Amino acid sequence: MDDDEDIWLTADELKAWLSYVAMSTLLEAALDRQLQRDSAMSHPYYQILAMLSDVPGRTLRMSDLAAITQSSQSRLSHAVARLEANGWIRRIPCADDRRSTLAQLTEEGFAALAAAAPGHVRTVREHLFDRLTSEQVGQLREICRSVLSGLSAERGRMKMLIELIESEPSAP
Repeated sequence: MDDDEDIWLTADELKAWLSYVAMSTLLEAALDRQLQRDSAMSHPYYQILAMLSDVPGRTLRMSDLAAITQSSQSRLSHAVARLEANGWIRRIPCADDRRSTLAQLTEEGFAALAAAAPGHVRTVREHLFDRLTSEQVGQLREICRSVLSGLSAERGRMKMLIELIESEPSAP
């Protein structure tokens, strides 16, 4: 086999890949629809609030929050401005680095997250975990870990996200 032939996916790999793409696209859309309908919040906004809720002081540098949510600085800044307008996040200057800004989850933001979480979790269960055996859940976690560990070029940016994934979850 020459190099050009090595790049193509096998029939099984292609089926797995197309299944993954369809599943992730449809699942993301279902999660977003549910959050918009029940909480007037997009899935990316929910993720920002959830990430802030899981860190000490419910506060992160904007650059770290962008890395955790895999957002560009400008996209995150726009989202935080909308969340700030809702009273869910406040921006505060970083005491030890004047070039940095911190995003802090407010009590109102935590309350909005807590109110949205039950419907979000029900939707995740309905569309994902209720369809899997406990063995498949373990396999899914191992598959995700393997893929994440293979993304070594992004490992620095992903360090905080991986730490959050591996830590014990908190509510909501």
